[in-house]
Amino acid sequence: MKYVLRRGITLVVTLLLVSMITFLIFQIMPGDPALTILGLDAEQQQIDALRKEFNLDKSITERYALWFSDFIRGDLGQSIRFNAPVDDLIRSRLPVTFSLTIMAFILIIIFSIPLGIIAARAHGKGIDYFVKITTQLGMAIPSFWLGILLMMLFGMVFKLFTTIGYVPWSENPAEAFKSLLLPAVAIAIPQIAIVVRYLRSSLIEQLDLDYVRTAHSKGLAENVIIYKHVLRNSLIPVITVMGMIIAKILIGSIVLEQVYSLPGLGRLLVASISYRDFPLIQGMIMRIATTVIVVNFIVDVLYRVLDPRIRLG
Repeated sequence: MKYVLRRGITLVVTLLLVSMITFLIFQIMPGDPALTILGLDAEQQQIDALRKEFNLDKSITERYALWFSDFIRGDLGQSIRFNAPVDDLIRSRLPVTFSLTIMAFILIIIFSIPLGIIAARAHGKGIDYFVKITTQLGMAIPSFWLGILLMMLFGMVFKLFTTIGYVPWSENPAEAFKSLLLPAVAIAIPQIAIVVRYLRSSLIEQLDLDYVRTAHSKGLAENVIIYKHVLRNSLIPVITVMGMIIAKILIGSIVLEQVYSLPGLGRLLVASISYRDFPLIQGMIMRIATTVIVVNFIVDVLYRVLDPRIRLG
């Protein structure tokens, strides 16, 4: 219980620091959102009224206090560019980014665990070297470049997928899946390579320990030893990087949405930056940061469950 409490306090402090940094960065950026909306020909009275509406006439301390208190209550403010609640705009784009993230994460789990096991069991053999080379290549390729290659290959050459646009799940689930599959693959491949290398190293280390030799001496089948005993222990160090993997998936989703013209949070974020829509930018960054921080908190708790030795810390 103390461990979870300490991690919870760390979560709150981290979230507070992120909120401060996020708010301050966009307050010191050059440019006036009021002028961006009204244009350079706007009258001073109009500019002053709009600045007052968005609390731009108050001190930076007052603006932060008002903004953070609203954030705690779930109110992310009003978008300057779209003249709509920030939370409503995020919710309208969230299904695309969420679907893309989930698909990429599922692909990572499906492919990384079997590949890691195959490489570890074939340690020092040709298959192992092949996996090491391909994972090294996978980590070196940027997701956006891989996304462009997949678009050209499967969209333009073989014409198997629609590479531009998005079909909602409610309209056609099959087409929705096809519109998200290529960007999900592009996001997943570099992360699969990372997880495979971590899992392979962990499995090789576990396979040399005494409990594995004892299990062999008792006549247990190889698959039983690996999948029932070794894999669980090997996943402990892999779990520690899953928080970072989630963050990278979210970042990859934002970038790939631009490449594939997907109406998700990524395109909304780019549009908000272009128009200096500070409430929308801050709200989106806080939502993404909160997600990453909470995921890391869950990973820490899960790590404690899988490794009882943490309970002594």
